[in-house]
Amino acid sequence: MEEHNPLVPPAYDIVWSACAVVSVLLIVIAFVSLSRRASGLSPLVALTWSVLIIVVPVLGPVAWLAVGSRTAPRPRLPR
Repeated sequence: MEEHNPLVPPAYDIVWSACAVVSVLLIVIAFVSLSRRASGLSPLVALTWSVLIIVVPVLGPVAWLAVGSRTAPRPRLPR
């Protein structure tokens, strides 16, 4: 039988697990978006955004999705 800490409700485990999953999903979505737009960015800018996305787990991906992806030039599709 598993013992649990009576001072910490089990709902906290569920909430923190959900936060971790959301954080990982944000990072994955931001990297996919960055990789699609990376051809229009300089290597230094792409590297800077990559480091920001990894080092600042929630704010980095949100910043890329809110600001960075809008300022990056969109690749043109061949006609």
